[in-house]
Amino acid sequence: HVTPAAADELGRAYVRLRTLEHRVQMLADEQTHALPEDPAARAAVAALAGEADLAAFDADVEALLLAVNRRYGDLFAGEEPLSSSYGSLVFTGVENDPETLQTLARMGFDNPDQIASTIRGWHHGRIGATRTARGRELFTRLAPRLLDALAKTGAPNAAFARFSAFFSGLTAGAQVQALFLAQPELFEMIVEVMAFAPRLAATLGRNPGALDGVLDARFFRDVEEDSGVCAQIVAEAAAADDFEEAMNIARRIHREQAFRIGMHVMTGRAEPEPAGRAYADLADACVRGLAAAALKETSRQGGAFPGEVAVIALGKAGSREMTAGSDLDLMTVYAPAAPDSVSERRGWSADVFYGRFTQRLIAALSTPTAEGGLYEVDMRLRPSGSAGPVSVALAAFADYYAREAETWEFMALCRARVVWASSEAFGAAARDAIEAALRQPRDPRATASDVGVMRELMARERASGGFWDLKLTPGGQVDCEFAAQLLQLIGAADGAPLTASTLEALRTAGADPALAAAWRLQQALGQVLQCAIGEGADPEQEPSGFQARLAAAGGAADFASLKQELEAVRARAHAAFSALVAEGRDGFADPPR
Repeated sequence: HVTPAAADELGRAYVRLRTLEHRVQMLADEQTHALPEDPAARAAVAALAGEADLAAFDADVEALLLAVNRRYGDLFAGEEPLSSSYGSLVFTGVENDPETLQTLARMGFDNPDQIASTIRGWHHGRIGATRTARGRELFTRLAPRLLDALAKTGAPNAAFARFSAFFSGLTAGAQVQALFLAQPELFEMIVEVMAFAPRLAATLGRNPGALDGVLDARFFRDVEEDSGVCAQIVAEAAAADDFEEAMNIARRIHREQAFRIGMHVMTGRAEPEPAGRAYADLADACVRGLAAAALKETSRQGGAFPGEVAVIALGKAGSREMTAGSDLDLMTVYAPAAPDSVSERRGWSADVFYGRFTQRLIAALSTPTAEGGLYEVDMRLRPSGSAGPVSVALAAFADYYAREAETWEFMALCRARVVWASSEAFGAAARDAIEAALRQPRDPRATASDVGVMRELMARERASGGFWDLKLTPGGQVDCEFAAQLLQLIGAADGAPLTASTLEALRTAGADPALAAAWRLQQALGQVLQCAIGEGADPEQEPSGFQARLAAAGGAADFASLKQELEAVRARAHAAFSALVAEGRDGFADPPR
């Protein structure tokens, strides 16, 4: 309600402002609502108003405007601000407001006219999120916050394009907009992701439903506390009557949970090691649910088979050190109840039945469906690689590693982990077979020499992709992982601890601390890079805000300091790896345990 005093003051101010406007138009002979910036022209307006002192005139106009602003603020106290600290924001009418375009330019937008036209279209209900009166009302309040948040990122153009793809894809946006208004911190976090993490932004753009994970009350919980989500994938996929529906269930839940983990990584809520375990737990759940579904589907087609099967993860999935861009290195092993066992309906032998099971599992994990993709699957680390059968009998697995396997295959086996088995007993048998293979006696000198030769071969045939290649650069993650695997293989025969974790292996085997430090730093950077921009991207070309986030992930004060620290850490790690291989070739004075 307007008090009589306020109404009187506003009325008098309106008359004075309209009078000033007419005098400006008289002077310029054109339609304008702005006092001239040029002091001489403004002095002429002041003279028309009966004021000879320009400074006094300017002060009087400023006081008038401040008084109107104060009365306006009193009138709408508690309401949502509909402008920005950068200036006026008006998106009504059929044409773009000139002052709004100037405000957008000050915010850092390269094409203010296009931005204003897009937002005006949203205001007029041209997308699903603003088609209802409620949606338009909420967006009127959200728009200034959105633009301010975009400007704060330092990369407003890219962020707006990604937000536009997401926002335009919403079929109904009232719930999402209400959430953003109620939780400004969450809203700014989403906008920041739009600016600095195009991979996550693309996920939202293609599948706005991924935001459901943000709407869930569990969003801000620690990423390793989501055993319930993983259990849901396993239970629902395994129980699905239709194989393709099982695939879609896994993809829907995975999409939300992977987005949630990515948001925690990008905002620094998740440390690199817990994030790696959370990604691996999610992958494990997908494998378990879809392995059960694949076994059910294979039995439906060929009839039940009297036997057992297990799925083994290797690589970063096996060591539980995954990132957003990790694929799945897998192998399957099986054991028939009897050598001549066949499936009930089709009479498939064990190799045929479990080969088809494995092919269905690969398809379930890697084939895109209407719900999108899941993982790339690599089976080349199985015995005999691509030349061997797709699934291996457990007895043949044991025989292969006892007679034929080369050092690099034992190195890969250091990160093997049984993820799923058709029975607990067979899972234990598979774990025993892996441990028995690793604990075989071996020549430390020959093993160290093989590791050194393999690293030299890799350096020649798979050259580093540059400074930001965290894997292959000298002192990168491959050096650290090779060192951990070398130490484990040499110590295993004497009863030293075995672990799939690279960091745990480096610690328990007494490796040079420089190796663990290099691996940890590069894993932290890899988590952010894979989540935000993917393989092969160059952080040097990214906005300064992203570079600051990367520096924070690496514990550095700024991006330049991060680069210096990364270079120094790698140099120490490469020297430590080279010294370890040389010591092994000469014969360890004190074999690692």
